[in-house]
Amino acid sequence: MRLSTINEATNSTVLQPNLYGLDASALVEFESLLLQRDTASAFAAMRMAAKKDGIELAICSAYRSFEKQLSIWNAKATGKRQLLDLQHQPIDFISLSSEEIINAILLWSALPGASRHHWGTDIDVYDACHINRDNLQLVAKEYQAGGPCHSLYLWLQQNAARFGFYFPFQHGKSGVSTEEWHLSYFPISKEYTNQFSGQDLAKVLHHAEFELKQPVLSQLDKLVSHYVKFVAAPPV
Repeated sequence: MRLSTINEATNSTVLQPNLYGLDASALVEFESLLLQRDTASAFAAMRMAAKKDGIELAICSAYRSFEKQLSIWNAKATGKRQLLDLQHQPIDFISLSSEEIINAILLWSALPGASRHHWGTDIDVYDACHINRDNLQLVAKEYQAGGPCHSLYLWLQQNAARFGFYFPFQHGKSGVSTEEWHLSYFPISKEYTNQFSGQDLAKVLHHAEFELKQPVLSQLDKLVSHYVKFVAAPPV
């Protein structure tokens, strides 16, 4: 089912379609990306501050639609796109049960409709001074000591909170693996997290065509609690 059809089917029952990647009309264009307006302003200020410290802060991923997230999910759920474990090592897809496939996908990728990238408040960033976008893999070693984005990561740890950004995926605070490259604009994303409805997500997914639909829907409340509405530390 196409995005337009899902929108038609859920228009009268889903109160905030923007939370599920179904409506980007309130977002603003930021260079070649779409962002929530306040997020774009805060990022521009943070990028300017980083530049003064010799860091070329750049975004490699911002808003992502429901359809895009759906394509990522289906590719991973059918073995057409590699699954990775916590150490970024390939997982043998053939040996996995449906439940194991779901858990493996959710280590690094959200359910369609449940990605923070739907909100326009969350971005994946890198240091354009030290690595080309085409060579970027978004793996931990790129942000750890010796990696091209390590200086950026250290700078963000010290400065991101000044601009309202924080790392939502932290060890022990989310079912999603730690992502040193993923920033969230807390003043807006905290409200979206509170407003996110598992019931509305279920309505959206009911009308979508995606792999492993039944096993996902059977445990959707647990998945939303663990991967979306988790307790994350605000910027300090």
